[in-house]
Amino acid sequence: MTATGGGSGGACATVDEEADGASYDVSGGAFAQVSAVADAVLYEGYLLYPYRRSSAKNRVRWQFGVLLPRDWVEADGPVTPGIAGSADSWYQQTECLVRVRRPGAVLRVRVRYLQMQHKQVQALGADGRHRPVESLRTDDGTVCLTFDEAVPREVTVEWPLADLLRGECSAGAGAPAGEETEPLPGRAGRVVRRREEVRARTAVVAERVAEDVYRLRVRTENTGCAPEVRAARGDALRSALLAAHTLVGGAGVEFVSLIDPPDGLADQVRGCRNEFTFPVLGGATQDTGPTGPVMLSAPIILPDRPQVAPESPGDLHDAAEIDEILTLRTMLLTDEEKAEARATDPRAAQILDRVDSMPPEVFARLHGAIRSLNPATPATTGAPSERPSWWQQDADDGLSPATDTVPVDGVPVGGGSRVRLRPRGRGADAQDMFLDGRTAQVAAVFHDVDGSVHLAVTVDDDPAAELHGWYGRFHYFRPDELEPLDRADPPGPAGPSHPPRPQSPRPQRPADRPEEGRFDGRP
Repeated sequence: MTATGGGSGGACATVDEEADGASYDVSGGAFAQVSAVADAVLYEGYLLYPYRRSSAKNRVRWQFGVLLPRDWVEADGPVTPGIAGSADSWYQQTECLVRVRRPGAVLRVRVRYLQMQHKQVQALGADGRHRPVESLRTDDGTVCLTFDEAVPREVTVEWPLADLLRGECSAGAGAPAGEETEPLPGRAGRVVRRREEVRARTAVVAERVAEDVYRLRVRTENTGCAPEVRAARGDALRSALLAAHTLVGGAGVEFVSLIDPPDGLADQVRGCRNEFTFPVLGGATQDTGPTGPVMLSAPIILPDRPQVAPESPGDLHDAAEIDEILTLRTMLLTDEEKAEARATDPRAAQILDRVDSMPPEVFARLHGAIRSLNPATPATTGAPSERPSWWQQDADDGLSPATDTVPVDGVPVGGGSRVRLRPRGRGADAQDMFLDGRTAQVAAVFHDVDGSVHLAVTVDDDPAAELHGWYGRFHYFRPDELEPLDRADPPGPAGPSHPPRPQSPRPQRPADRPEEGRFDGRP
């Protein structure tokens, strides 16, 4: 691999690594702090329950961080930039702020992705020739299936910050083609694994934006060409970077949170342009400051310092699912389904082995955990409780989400109130941060079992607001995350100045048959 320096012509150290173990190690310094999360990003959606090749959800794969050849992606026009890593692109761009802590600062960038590997099963014919087949059973009963696997790749580059300030530096980030052959027992045939070359390049540049603060841009591009610009997506994926993401660290530097920046850097953060990826701070859970030693830029939106739950015994490739439920479902697969899953992919076999041999005490930990407790408040003798505890009968008496109000900045806010959304910075949901400053209408006030209060709102300029209101799908915010707009009038039926939001009529059922979902003929 070659590396070029900008104005200085400086060189960089480049290391290309491959791993085929169950856990892909992100070793070295601060990168080790985000290794578990980075692995989860790398294999998110790789193979989904029930982990069988025949499952429909495993026939359309590779949905995050896919960097395909540019001529294939833009066959129908340029891509539209955005932070959504679920959109196919030919590049990823990360911009973040770096604060220098001492002279001689060095930046370290690690690009990680999967390279597709086609596993083709071939049967040995009577004429001594091998022919491709979809499946093959050997003499010992082992079943082999043709399937697309993947090989993890990573490239690490380093440059002094001074070089990056003089101009753009770049290095190759691709992976070579390859082929391996594995004979099957009893001369039944063989398995041939082929990989096509992936061509890619990563470029890094920095600019000063404040005293000892610099904006760093890391851009990784697929520089290859598709064999056919109108080829099927499955064919184009063979020369793509899959689940691509970037780790950024270094020596003598720290990184600024883009979600909760420190005072004085909000404008500089707004100037960062991230496309098809979203950078967040990495680090330990006990770290709560607005800066950190490493940045994880992933095609999946995460909070600062994301963590894999310590109770999780291993990756199930579906972080949107609950481990306990997914483990139970996997346990209940039939022997035939498990046999197919094992034959589909080695990682599926590892999941089944882990689930089938899981000790009861490990499984019990999946049921839940208490991360923190509030100090118990001594009960006041003779003072009656305002409301029964949530587990007691009649605990919900007197609560009316549609008419209840809560004070916000001295203004009673409830159903029908109009507010401006101000999600709190630290600890806010990443999705809520995109709604900062938008206006909304409160639909209801909900009291949680822990005593906290959340207000359900619909965003004013959401074209699907009426539909969300009809289905009861809302955004939820705490009272301190709202700014009342109706300061003059208490909530209630909206007056002429604020007409109520029109509601979609409930569909009428045909007169000759019952409403869908009912079996008794009654409305």
